[in-house]
Amino acid sequence: MEPGIRRQGREFALKVLYSLYDHDTEIDIILEDFWKNFRFLNDILGETDENVDARVHPHVKSFAEALVRGVVDHLQEIDQTVENSSKNWALDRMPRVDLSLLRMAVYELNYQPDVPASVVMNEAIEIGKRYGSKESPAFINGILDKIADRAKTAS
Repeated sequence: MEPGIRRQGREFALKVLYSLYDHDTEIDIILEDFWKNFRFLNDILGETDENVDARVHPHVKSFAEALVRGVVDHLQEIDQTVENSSKNWALDRMPRVDLSLLRMAVYELNYQPDVPASVVMNEAIEIGKRYGSKESPAFINGILDKIADRAKTAS
């Protein structure tokens, strides 16, 4: 899978994960609604396209869905990992974009061994620059560094 597809998939997954707060709806319904109701232009920051035929590349869609489903399936373990690595930050106090990116990155670090940790961390930081606050990259980097270090010592 080419890097552009993975980046786009991660950005779409971020949007879905961000929207999952305070929702008890089944993930299949959430994903179906997301793809049905949002049509994006080439700039995937959120500019919509009213063209009903606008489609997301199938590999982008499948990668995004795999990330979302993985995070949802392992949410409890992922949140515990993030909480154990974030000094003085409760999950409910973290900015939603940052927490969503951390969850996605931790899922990849822990459950997607084919993706190098450096790539996962870099992607989370770069996407954090685009969607988060000016503090997001440093915050995400600090927590993911601790998680990656713990993973190395556990291996």
